[in-house]
Amino acid sequence: MTSPTDTRLCRTFQTAPAAVPKEDSAKYLVSGLEAEGFEAPDWLVPDLEDGTAPDMKAEGLENAIDRIPKAAFPGEIWPRVEWSYEDERARERGRSQIERLVGEIGDEIDGVVVPKVGRLEDVERAAAVVAAAESSYGYDDGSIGLAVIVETGRARSDLREIARFGERSRLAALVFGPVDYTAELGGRDLGDGRPRWDGLLEALSNEASAAGLLAIGGPFDDLFKERAGLTYYNADEYADQIEREARVGLDGSWSLYPKQTIQANTVHMPTPDELERDVEKIERFNEAKRAGTGAVTIDGQMVDEATFKNFRNTVETVRAIHDTRREQTAAYYDEELLERALTLEVSYE
Repeated sequence: MTSPTDTRLCRTFQTAPAAVPKEDSAKYLVSGLEAEGFEAPDWLVPDLEDGTAPDMKAEGLENAIDRIPKAAFPGEIWPRVEWSYEDERARERGRSQIERLVGEIGDEIDGVVVPKVGRLEDVERAAAVVAAAESSYGYDDGSIGLAVIVETGRARSDLREIARFGERSRLAALVFGPVDYTAELGGRDLGDGRPRWDGLLEALSNEASAAGLLAIGGPFDDLFKERAGLTYYNADEYADQIEREARVGLDGSWSLYPKQTIQANTVHMPTPDELERDVEKIERFNEAKRAGTGAVTIDGQMVDEATFKNFRNTVETVRAIHDTRREQTAAYYDEELLERALTLEVSYE
């Protein structure tokens, strides 16, 4: 279920293959559904597309329908279905998957993730498929959300129009898909990895923010490194990526692995020092307001509505995390500081 605060969270967009060639084909899906602490993502994305082999997609759908209702997952669940702006067969499979997901576990999912969308008309087509399934099974309009993966030249060209569509529709998030995007544009790895696409990330952040949508970075699939005969988890390079995404205002990062989820949850979470700083500034602002002071200066900084909103964003993010992931806030923040953040008056007026 979504957070009851006004702040919608997606620090971590963790994809989990819905079926894998193991004795328990739902192993990774169940692992995501049962994750605890900082390994638990805000959005779990059961993957019926690229993460599941073509000959296992039907089993993956059955796994999702069977296992999701049995889990007490406190975050949001957004299955990724098949889709492609240029492949009618993929869209037909996606339609069928969406219909079954909504029809059989519509109460358990928050929305669906549609990959490889093209221009605005294709996003509208995907939204219409969700709306039709929703209506067929008696759900209120807008009950089932939509997130799209921006991984084609067409979607990038129509990014502003697609985001604006989100202002009047069920569209909730724009997610970057760098692998397919690089391939479609003919980008090359010249020995130092794929392009970073910094300009696209800035545009994604801007257009999503302007339309009130979430913006999510793309996956980092170079999970492990080898040196001197030792294989180790590639934590540093993934941290570099998600910190870069956080700096340009993305709301969250794509995770492929529990250790990545820990990192993304932490990077996209206010640090204890940030929380202490902004709680104290709001407390001092509130004191000045009660005393009838006009202009308020705190630590040499003139506090107006814009600066106050920055302080408040920190507090409201922590409150949203606390609503669904209390084990995370309890482990990360001092008890007294957390209590101050939860009870603080955050109205500017």
